[in-house]
Amino acid sequence: MTSTLSTPHNIAVLIPCYNEEAGIRKVVTDMQKNLPSALVYVYDNNSTDQTIARATDAGAIVRSESRQGKGNVVRRMFADIDADLYIMIDGDGTYDPKAAPTLIQELIKNKLDMIVGTGKEESESAHRTGHKYGNIVFNWVLSILFKSPFKDIFSGYRVFSRRFVKSFPPLSSGFDIETELSIYALEMNLPVKEIPTSFFDRTEGSVSKLNTFKDGFRILWRMIFLFKECKPMVFFGIFFIFFTLLSLGLGSILINEFITTGLVLRIPTAIICVGSTILGFLSLAFGLILDSVSRARKESKIMHYLSHKITRD
Repeated sequence: MTSTLSTPHNIAVLIPCYNEEAGIRKVVTDMQKNLPSALVYVYDNNSTDQTIARATDAGAIVRSESRQGKGNVVRRMFADIDADLYIMIDGDGTYDPKAAPTLIQELIKNKLDMIVGTGKEESESAHRTGHKYGNIVFNWVLSILFKSPFKDIFSGYRVFSRRFVKSFPPLSSGFDIETELSIYALEMNLPVKEIPTSFFDRTEGSVSKLNTFKDGFRILWRMIFLFKECKPMVFFGIFFIFFTLLSLGLGSILINEFITTGLVLRIPTAIICVGSTILGFLSLAFGLILDSVSRARKESKIMHYLSHKITRD
């Protein structure tokens, strides 16, 4: 993974940045070296250090996004930049720019829509412990909810086709953007692939902006929200089963009591039983209706995706 790439395709390198003065110059120059025909864009997200100056000195095209959060930056980058191929990499120096030509060649060769550069740690300290185990847990959750084959949904090193970028409807504002990118690919059943790439320690002086617990809850909420949006019948079906079992359990107690005494003495239990039955069938109705809505939305997204030109050899 050390060769440079020469291709007739227009390639845009997208680097979202917030206070990355320590590593941004090297990331920009390394990407220029390995992808000499590409345009390198650095999108600054209200940095208070010398990120903009160092990116400019390195020859990057520097633009800004005032709304704080990586998701907001990605949305702006995808909207602003027009290219045949896009490669996104973090500005902290943790990912290997030498792998970029191989990732792009693989996407073109196999006509893929996204390649994820999964982080293969080059040292034990490359990932913070909380982030490492959080990645494992959330990959497992995603595999349960969406039958995901991904091993590193949090990777910030990705290559995209034009079709993917221009049809992707980003909703996330923060670090849950990588999760949303992965779920979109799964929902649309797009051709994607993961390729192991080296993952290094952050450049000295660079600090992670990811908050283990705050961003962890945000990512979990995004997964649940998108699960409800993409699979409403399954989501509301869980509530239907819960309320139905609850009403059957309580109802059996009431029926047994009525057979024995001829009376219904547990009025609160009877009220809960009736309420659970109503909630159960309401959940089923919601699931059926929203499943039709979700299917129509998916068909619309597929048509929008197909309206964009394919990346050719």
